[in-house]
Amino acid sequence: MSTPTSPNSPQGLPLLDMEILRTFVAIAETGSFSRAAQQIYRTPSAVSMQIKRLEEMLGRALFVREPRQVHLTPEGETMLGYARQLLELNDEAVGQFLSPQVGGTVRLGAPDDLGTRVLPGILSQFSRGFPAVQVNVRVGRSPDLMRRLDIGELDIALLIAEAGNRPHPLAEPIYREPLVWTGREGGVALQRSPLPIAVADRGCAWRRMALEALNRSGHRYRIAYTCEHTSAQEAAILQDIAITPFPRGLVQSPLRVIEEEEAGLSPLGDYEVLLLRMPARGAAVEALAQHVVDYFNGAAA
Repeated sequence: MSTPTSPNSPQGLPLLDMEILRTFVAIAETGSFSRAAQQIYRTPSAVSMQIKRLEEMLGRALFVREPRQVHLTPEGETMLGYARQLLELNDEAVGQFLSPQVGGTVRLGAPDDLGTRVLPGILSQFSRGFPAVQVNVRVGRSPDLMRRLDIGELDIALLIAEAGNRPHPLAEPIYREPLVWTGREGGVALQRSPLPIAVADRGCAWRRMALEALNRSGHRYRIAYTCEHTSAQEAAILQDIAITPFPRGLVQSPLRVIEEEEAGLSPLGDYEVLLLRMPARGAAVEALAQHVVDYFNGAAA
């Protein structure tokens, strides 16, 4: 892919890509390619490719890469200041033309996994483009979020469900990703019998997909670790207490994907992120809903 250039610059200087700059800032702020990938809902390989393109375009290394974290080079520190200014100016300019008349309050619900990993970045971008819109967030389980939306306590809800499963007639799929068995590199949890697994409590789509897959394969298993947050499941895996179902994009060393054939496990299949909104809730609700859809469409690209 060629880098776009400006026809008005004296040497045809390349133009900076705003999405790549957002990725660069996310890495600088988290100190990790993998954590940045989780934050912006892209795969680590896509994040690495974006930074490679940026470094090649500038002819400078922007990060010092170490096994557990990355640090900005002096050139990277300089670039970080420019990147933040450019992103702020871009959002301000776009927001001035797209949203000067949009205001009000939007009540948004999301499961914990999205509410902690993804939603803060989405709302940060949205607030710069729509400064007059106030977003109130409720984090909870998908069934509870659907109930609250139906009785009018929420305007928009993000849900997680097995691919092809529509828990609500108005649910719209906006993102799809494989769910995979995950363990620790060099761990022995996979060899234990009954097989120890870490899952969320009842009502979680990933839990249901995991238990159905284990029943199909005839595995003896026990629920060794129950928790509501993916960060807690990850902690259990890192201590080799159990294996767990995880989105493929979250699996980074020292975690590893357990291939089904090595353990006789049945595949888990794909999960989807669904957007659920009630119709005719106003311009602010529609603006946020479209922003969320665009964000996940970009993540899937």
